[in-house]
Amino acid sequence: MITKLKGTGIELTDAIKQYVEEKFGGMTKFFDNIQSADIDIGMRSQHHHKGKIFYAEINAHVPGKDIRIVKDSEDLYKAIDQVRDHLKNELKEFKEKLRHKDKKKLRGQKEYKIEE
Repeated sequence: MITKLKGTGIELTDAIKQYVEEKFGGMTKFFDNIQSADIDIGMRSQHHHKGKIFYAEINAHVPGKDIRIVKDSEDLYKAIDQVRDHLKNELKEFKEKLRHKDKKKLRGQKEYKIEE
């Protein structure tokens, strides 16, 4: 899996980079055919009344589908965790859909033909 990390409005420290790699590095155990992932983390605006609002966004490219997830939070690490959890669920659902299609195709191939 090819991963690109981008920071918007914040400086990407080594700790942030390591945390993101740690969280998204194991995504292949949920779906092994992830081609690439573009991860964008940062702050949308410096002028927010409720304090700093961070966001995390991922664009994961799998065969036949692109999965885009965006989460906002008051804590950067919490936003990253939310995106990871949501991506995990999306990948599991996509994998189940593929399995269901494969099973349907196999059932059609296994039908017995009755000769008369």
